[in-house]
Amino acid sequence: MALAAAGLGFIAADEERLQRFLTLTGLDPAAIRAAAAEPGFALAVLDFIGENDATTLAFAAENGLSGEDVAAARQKLAGAQEWTGE
Repeated sequence: MALAAAGLGFIAADEERLQRFLTLTGLDPAAIRAAAAEPGFALAVLDFIGENDATTLAFAAENGLSGEDVAAARQKLAGAQEWTGE
């Protein structure tokens, strides 16, 4: 979850990236805080970051990770949500 929180900060730091995220998720800026508490939001953040190699690599570099680390975290989170039914 900490990586997803960092991911949300990464998304929000770039207006174009944020607008794309909002468009794809159907959220408006005022709803992000409430949505962040919902099951699946963290996975949606990592999915968004992982959908584009350049975005993945920029996020990874900013957080001292590799692209593979980001993908592995996304897979782990997806598996945990499947396990809990979220």
